[in-house]
Amino acid sequence: MIVVKFGGTSVGKPERMKKVADLVLTTPGKKIVVLSALSGTTNTLVRIGDHLMNHQPGEASREIASLEKHYQAFVGDLYQSASYRAIGEEIVGRYFSLFRLLAAGRFDDRSYRELLAQGELISTELFYHHLQERKITARLLPALHFMSIDENQEPELDKISERLQPLIATLGNVEILVTQGYICRNHLNEIDNLKRGGSDYTASLIGAAIKADEIQIWTDIDGMHNNDPRVVKKTVPIAELTFDEASELAYFGAKILHPSTIVPAQKFGIPVRLKNTMDEQAAGTLISDKGSRGQIKAVAAKDNITAIRIKSSRMLLAYGFLRQVFGVFEKYRTPIDMISTSEVAVSITIDDARHLEEIERELRALGSIEIDQQQTIICIAGQGLAEKPDVLKLVFDALPTVSVRMVSFGGSPNNISILVPTPFKDQALQQLNRTVFGL
Repeated sequence: MIVVKFGGTSVGKPERMKKVADLVLTTPGKKIVVLSALSGTTNTLVRIGDHLMNHQPGEASREIASLEKHYQAFVGDLYQSASYRAIGEEIVGRYFSLFRLLAAGRFDDRSYRELLAQGELISTELFYHHLQERKITARLLPALHFMSIDENQEPELDKISERLQPLIATLGNVEILVTQGYICRNHLNEIDNLKRGGSDYTASLIGAAIKADEIQIWTDIDGMHNNDPRVVKKTVPIAELTFDEASELAYFGAKILHPSTIVPAQKFGIPVRLKNTMDEQAAGTLISDKGSRGQIKAVAAKDNITAIRIKSSRMLLAYGFLRQVFGVFEKYRTPIDMISTSEVAVSITIDDARHLEEIERELRALGSIEIDQQQTIICIAGQGLAEKPDVLKLVFDALPTVSVRMVSFGGSPNNISILVPTPFKDQALQQLNRTVFGL
């Protein structure tokens, strides 16, 4: 059995949803199809939720009405027969009645999470009935029946497997099972989600839960590229990546893959294949536990980084100093990306500045503080780069005119991270592409 996931752009137009059905039908074997919400839906639901949380019912009503018109037009183009158009119209009417019901009541965090879940629920129901109209045998497999997270918002993989496998067993003769990405239940049994981009994570968790033969992530580009195609003109798709390489690139900015996706697949050695819905003949990228070593595979960039330097000649080398520094970030649940130390200072980067003011206040008790915002981490990834003796020379030869703020090398054998001011990002990516990849 394989797991195939299609993102919002892959199902965002009626003709694309029809193509997804074609791809599912021509993919051999039994499969679980994971769908995202139609492109733009989740963003609109977020705006509706924000309006309601801010006591702006008029703005929320206008967003709901506009989105409903979009879905009504979508249904008119998706189904061929009058009877299935009527089914589609009933589905749209039912969901938008729920939106208005949520908007009319006491809207709180729980209501917000329930609202955000509706995008995936409506897309899978519309897709399922499209398959029915085409006489394709399939079944809906509601994610809320098996997907769950604990009180720390971490997926409960063992419980997911315990619930999911009996459900699949009862549908043993059905080759196409359709379920929702992103949504789940929390430890209070309330509707919740795996955060933005979580449909990839859903596919990987399902793959791990059922020990799938392969997980396929279908998007609108032909695999993971060696560089950011939004910034660099000449990029190429990467045929193969190891799990470790893909994890580094996803965490440090490669948008095609959610950073958490790799973890469940890697745990059980399940290959992950990235494919292009718009060009199914493209080879895409295969992520597995096999790959070459000592070669730079790709670079990626992560924006909105804040660098914090703590300087204290009196305390830096004192026992427990770093523990006190890290304790401040732990207190405010703020992860650290990079760290660099010298005799008198320690520099740290974070990508979540929500508690920056409180963190700065507490760190000032330990020494003088310098904060630089609008920074970018550039990740140079490749399996076993630490074993390549000239790799740092190669990287820095490519960046003679780029201001480098920090360097991290050796913490991971598969990654060199450099911190640059964000205005230097495009220049750095372009120069790395020319020097390292010859493009």
